[in-house]
Amino acid sequence: MAIAFNQDFSPVYRQVDELSPLIRRVVAENPNPFTFTGTGVYLVGRGGVAVIDPGPALNEHLDAILGALGPDERITHILVTHTHTDHTAAVPSLVERTGAPTYGFGPHGPVPDHDPLEAVTFDEYFTAEEREQFEAAWRDTPDDLKREGPDLDFVPDVAVADGDLIEGPGWTIEVIHTPGHTSNHVCFALKEERVLFTGDHVMGWATSVISPPDGDLYDYLASLRRLQYRTDVRYWPTHGPAIDNPQQYVQSFIDHRLKREAQILDALAAGPTTIKALVPTLYADVDKRLWRAAANSVFSHLLALERDGRVEADETYPGSAGPTLTAMWRMSAG
Repeated sequence: MAIAFNQDFSPVYRQVDELSPLIRRVVAENPNPFTFTGTGVYLVGRGGVAVIDPGPALNEHLDAILGALGPDERITHILVTHTHTDHTAAVPSLVERTGAPTYGFGPHGPVPDHDPLEAVTFDEYFTAEEREQFEAAWRDTPDDLKREGPDLDFVPDVAVADGDLIEGPGWTIEVIHTPGHTSNHVCFALKEERVLFTGDHVMGWATSVISPPDGDLYDYLASLRRLQYRTDVRYWPTHGPAIDNPQQYVQSFIDHRLKREAQILDALAAGPTTIKALVPTLYADVDKRLWRAAANSVFSHLLALERDGRVEADETYPGSAGPTLTAMWRMSAG
């Protein structure tokens, strides 16, 4: 089943969108190839309000969040789906301005001393015109937004666990632990409307990047399958539009990952190869600026296949930290 992506989403930045009786949204102006049109920040409830994923640390964006409140309203909870900076950079400022406690599964998972994304490049695939265009866009990007990645500083005031309930006036949110994109990723289910705030676990505009070692494909697929048994009627992801018919949509994500696995195995059946060689073929229809992130997703597939004993690599990091991103991969001889 092909994924029915929906990229028809053109937010007005800093505008307050009334989405339902209990949900409002403010989209931050931090668009890029990873955030799509920017980080969508949800305000849940009336009176005592929960904010989900405050977004980037842009003053005008924080002003818009606070400006979305009525005269008798205040932010009482700050909820975090996971610790990537496009979701959490604004947390310290929002805490300072509201005094609200933060809720999250826990701090970010392990980050290697080396940067895997520096291990492989695809510069030779960019035309001179593309390179000039991308470099110009990079120069115009605010410094705070140039590298969005793990937020290693965030530690929640309240560490939540799967199944916990967070309550406010007229609203009840259940915590659903959905590791995969990150080990600490959670979704938040608003019981009164039977909707799920899915963070980056399930998005309408694209699939999620799985970046080892904190990202894990086994966990990701298990988390997707778990959502299929729920009865949510709509998903509200942090990036992009709402997702209706969510169970069918989630199945298309599972099918996509299984198809990607089959493509990798087919390539290896033809002979040993590297991630750098696989990505341009597997992701030929994807923005080339995303290929380095795609390399990490391919890496996650290969690590899962290695765990199953189906493939093997010829190069590992020192200290038995596992195969490298630049390794030569082949079908297992076993």
